[in-house]
Amino acid sequence: MTSEFLWYIPNTVQPGHRGDDATSGWGSIEYSTELARTAEDHGWSGALLGTGWGRPDTFTVATALAARTTTFKPLVAVRPGYWQPAHFAGAAATLDQLSRGRLLVNVVSGVDSPAAYGDTVVDPAARYARTQEFLHLVRRLWTEENVTFHGAHFQVTDSTVSPSPYVTDGRTRPTLYFGGASEAAERVSAAEADVQLFWGEPLEGVAERIAELGELAERLERRHAPLEYGLRITTVVRDTTDEAWRAAEEKVAKMAADAGEIGTWMGNRRTAVGQRRLLDLAERGEVLDTCLYTTPGRFGGGGAATTWLVGSPDDVAAALNAYRALGITHFVLSDTPYKEETRRIGDQLLPLLREEHIAGTGRS
Repeated sequence: MTSEFLWYIPNTVQPGHRGDDATSGWGSIEYSTELARTAEDHGWSGALLGTGWGRPDTFTVATALAARTTTFKPLVAVRPGYWQPAHFAGAAATLDQLSRGRLLVNVVSGVDSPAAYGDTVVDPAARYARTQEFLHLVRRLWTEENVTFHGAHFQVTDSTVSPSPYVTDGRTRPTLYFGGASEAAERVSAAEADVQLFWGEPLEGVAERIAELGELAERLERRHAPLEYGLRITTVVRDTTDEAWRAAEEKVAKMAADAGEIGTWMGNRRTAVGQRRLLDLAERGEVLDTCLYTTPGRFGGGGAATTWLVGSPDDVAAALNAYRALGITHFVLSDTPYKEETRRIGDQLLPLLREEHIAGTGRS
């Protein structure tokens, strides 16, 4: 199966995101376009666009970037509490048509200032049940006409999306990504997602989760194509192994000086199952597998920045290929400064990953 290699665009008006040194331009169409075109020019299929209340609207930014690029695929993060499924299905299908099938969707269930945008569902079990309905209904609206659905959270009657998503051979709609490590989250993925995104856990943990999700999909009698798997992780790549580790340790030293050891500042993220799994890895050692660095989580690294893959292009390519051997086919990578690392990692790492894939398929 062909692998998808995506980058990350933070989508914020505030400079300094995860140590990025660009001091101006954040939130402007010029700078966002520059980041997207840089990704496009250096081998990336597209990029995940960060989301959060109080930041630029992700869907609006994705639309603007799709109009200013040629092959760039925006992976748009959306929350069911922010969108009604029929409204989202219609907007997404329109963008997918306008971009000729380039839209990807990452559905997020995590709490994010819900009261600020009128969301009253904060209980985790209820949020995941709502997300499962959202995914189910959006799928139907993209592929059926005159849809009627009456669930616990969403209802539509005789609903037809027009235009429908852009159709090509083998593709009828945008791919639906989803992440989460709790039992409730994994039920959503096993039943309705196309791609389950993992954060940077050791190979053993990812293998266990893939096996569990496969068994869960069978128990739930999944009605769709088999679930695919993705990895969202920070990658610190330099010309040599020693240079990469010096750079990583310098970054962590600055994080420690700026924030101190992790405390209560993480709020809801600290109690999330997936985040907790990552933070607990530091107790097992600073470096796991071949080059998975766990220390950033102690000093402010959260989400995909909690653990890093560190090394030369060959080191990190070998680590990512080990994940690929487990069944990971979607990769969302990042490091800062974003623009510089888009080029470096795109030019140095992606060719190695694509060469490995060609060799593995027996092609020349």
